[in-house]
Amino acid sequence: MTNRTTPAELLVLQATRTLGHATAARLAERAGLSPADTEEHLLDAEARGWAAYTGFGGDNGWSLTESGTRHGEALLAAELDSTGARPEVEAVYRDFLPLNDQVAAACTDWQLTEMSIGVRRVTLAATVAALDHPARALADLESRLTAHLPRFTGYHHRFTTALRRAPTEPKWITGTDRDSCHRVWFELHEDLLATLQLSR
Repeated sequence: MTNRTTPAELLVLQATRTLGHATAARLAERAGLSPADTEEHLLDAEARGWAAYTGFGGDNGWSLTESGTRHGEALLAAELDSTGARPEVEAVYRDFLPLNDQVAAACTDWQLTEMSIGVRRVTLAATVAALDHPARALADLESRLTAHLPRFTGYHHRFTTALRRAPTEPKWITGTDRDSCHRVWFELHEDLLATLQLSR
């Protein structure tokens, strides 16, 4: 992945924000940096009070502090202004929202079906079909984003890979232990919100 327009410091902070709580290895993969460089930036962020290493029931990882979130947002705003990307990212976000409704509805219906909650049941095939249009539309959205900000590269590949695996392994739809459709889409949503400094 090439991220020439985005400083490594911001790549690490944004990966940490997008993933929420993750190991340095996963953050390195997400940021497109080497593990050594990622670890160095994380330790520097920790020293500045921007990141913290914590554990939850044996699940150890990095997350941003409030000041780290604010610092990251300042860097994101500067990146949008310096690249002139703001108008296009805002336009992409507007086009993303109706697709987000489709993905959220499909994933929610599938989760409720798996848990046998409610009277409405959906089939695996119908769920995969419902996610196909957002998957195809995501290719165009990513292309528009990466024309200005290469750091958005990879979402379409990750989403379509999960969707392709879902018919034989349904956990690829909403599983939290893998790069499932729901997880990848949630991360993209968080990435866009952080970039534009919006709230859910």
